[in-house]
Amino acid sequence: MKCLIITGPSGAGKTLALNCLEDAGFYAADNLPPSMLPELAEYCQSIKTRQMAVVVDPRCGAPFAGLQRYIAELREHGIQTDLLYLDSSEETLIRRFKETRRPHPFFRKTQDGAPAGIAQAIATEFRLLAHARAIADRVLDTSQMTAAQFREAMLDAWAGGRHSSLLVTVTSFGFKHGLPIDADLVFDVRFLANPHYVPHLQALDGRNAGVAAYVHADPLFTGFFDRMYELTAFALPAYIREGKAYLNVAIGCTGGQHRSITLAIDLEERLRGDGYETVLIHRDLNASRPEVDEQTWTGGNEAAGPTQDAQGKTARKSRGR
Repeated sequence: MKCLIITGPSGAGKTLALNCLEDAGFYAADNLPPSMLPELAEYCQSIKTRQMAVVVDPRCGAPFAGLQRYIAELREHGIQTDLLYLDSSEETLIRRFKETRRPHPFFRKTQDGAPAGIAQAIATEFRLLAHARAIADRVLDTSQMTAAQFREAMLDAWAGGRHSSLLVTVTSFGFKHGLPIDADLVFDVRFLANPHYVPHLQALDGRNAGVAAYVHADPLFTGFFDRMYELTAFALPAYIREGKAYLNVAIGCTGGQHRSITLAIDLEERLRGDGYETVLIHRDLNASRPEVDEQTWTGGNEAAGPTQDAQGKTARKSRGR
């Protein structure tokens, strides 16, 4: 079992470190007294969790002084235990607290009753952390790091470079019903030929092979789809590097029945084939449509599309990068 104990001054990045390790599969706990470390390790072993990351710092008060003793106890029980000290300059910590406007945990009055400023609070915490810094297995200075660089460093050093997976949701929708409020990338496909004006296709939707063939036959389809896919595929690795967990690609036509559904299916299949975890949603599939049984239409050799669930949503998932 692996246990990573994270300590350091407030504002150096302990919360961000804990979050990215939790995303990478670690059991995460914040502000734990050192005496509870053996109990947490025992619990993690009982639920068959092989990795835990714990923030332990002077916020717990006097028990923090016993950190070294409990690290030794974990190691005696065969648990690989490392102490990571996240450091940062006083100037950087002051700037970060001013930006977040959160109170420093040690922003209190001094013993003589005089108000203590942020610099005094940081100095107090540095004194309380001096011993932990001295026994740390690794010291990482975050002063000059961006959040993305810090996240990358944490994952590379402690999670074997394993990044959290990005869940890509591909949503078809109709502009007349409004934009999806959670959309990150939006593509408008209303310029493509509209099957709504083809009598034998009007009552069907973009899942139907005949509707898809009609949309695919538009001379503008291939060029647009290729560019839409290339832009999405180009952006996804960058979103992953930034630590984004969810991305919603929304594709809209007028009513959300034909063109947007066909392109959403095409894009989801392509991204799933690339190894991404995907979910496909047809938001407006049943909005303002007559009730028509697709199976009754027999035009040509075009088969009816798959059945839909009660909410008109089709979802596919596959585990990937």
